[in-house]
Amino acid sequence: MEQPLFLTLFLLFSIGIQFVSSHQESGNWHCETDEESRISAEFMPGVVTLDGHADDWDNIEGFEFSILPALDPDHDHEYKGGKMTVKALHDGKDVYFLLKVDGEYVYKKGNDKNCPSVALMFQVGESATYHSMGGCKQSPDACNKKTCRGHEVDIMHFSIGNAIPGRLYGGNPVDNRDGNGGDRFGHLVDLYAWSPHCMNLDGVSSTGNDTSAQNDWRGAWWHSSFSTHSGYSEEDSPYSTKGQKGTFYFEFSRALRTMDRLQQDVQFTIGQPSKFSAAFWYPEDGNPWHGSGHYTIGCDWVPLDVPPGSSAGIKVVSRSSWDAANGFAFLLSVVSFGVSFFVAYWVHKKNAISFQPIDL
Repeated sequence: MEQPLFLTLFLLFSIGIQFVSSHQESGNWHCETDEESRISAEFMPGVVTLDGHADDWDNIEGFEFSILPALDPDHDHEYKGGKMTVKALHDGKDVYFLLKVDGEYVYKKGNDKNCPSVALMFQVGESATYHSMGGCKQSPDACNKKTCRGHEVDIMHFSIGNAIPGRLYGGNPVDNRDGNGGDRFGHLVDLYAWSPHCMNLDGVSSTGNDTSAQNDWRGAWWHSSFSTHSGYSEEDSPYSTKGQKGTFYFEFSRALRTMDRLQQDVQFTIGQPSKFSAAFWYPEDGNPWHGSGHYTIGCDWVPLDVPPGSSAGIKVVSRSSWDAANGFAFLLSVVSFGVSFFVAYWVHKKNAISFQPIDL
């Protein structure tokens, strides 16, 4: 195994510990779901550019969530910085997400836990629960695709400590060539899990790796306090002044359908709902984020609709255009026929030679 994969797995392990610690509950689980929370990824092709900027999302509706601790989803302990707004759309090929989170700017290059971090989680297996990240009851040394079948969840996790604002991260030819869901450049990784104790990069498992996997996600981040919009490079870090009030933006995309054959990716179908959630980590009071800093948009799955594009208007316009074209073509044919007949008659009459008898 190559060294970059070791590094990716090490980062994954450290993040996995955070997931696990955030799910070590001390009491009975209590959840009050918001029945009105629902996201609709409308069909809107050619509207957004995947660059971390949110200007092109202004006219797209979303849902504003109070983000609560994953361990204790109590509104008395919600994230103090503000709300999270989630927006989504699709273009018939890819699905796009925007996470908008209020928060003072904080960034420490090379240290993910001293920077904000986000994740998206989707139900894959029909028995996969939001609670306990799939809900498989097997121990870490016993969980596998057979013992935990039906409890699969798909996770995208973005830690921005090595990610330049406005630059794309996620799936890339170098890591996808190795056949896993890693990202050695910006740590926007593609994961699957059966529980907090059983989580891996796509294509990686304790029983052996499958090199057919890849990272299908792309993403970028931004903060409203940035003064430069033409682009940053690594030398510009930390990109802004610590403590500036503003908003973090995290923008992602992925194909509606992937080539996954391992039951590790959610497959979106136009016209059918999916189930998802979103999480946020923030280094509060200058401390690295940890279990208690893991916030989510709710304590259960949130429905995600992927509606088809409206075809009624297209059909009407198409039918009308077709009828008009046919009528014009018919009229032109009649006129052309008449003109041709007249020209032929005129030429025939003009060139006709009258018979003159010759006297011998």
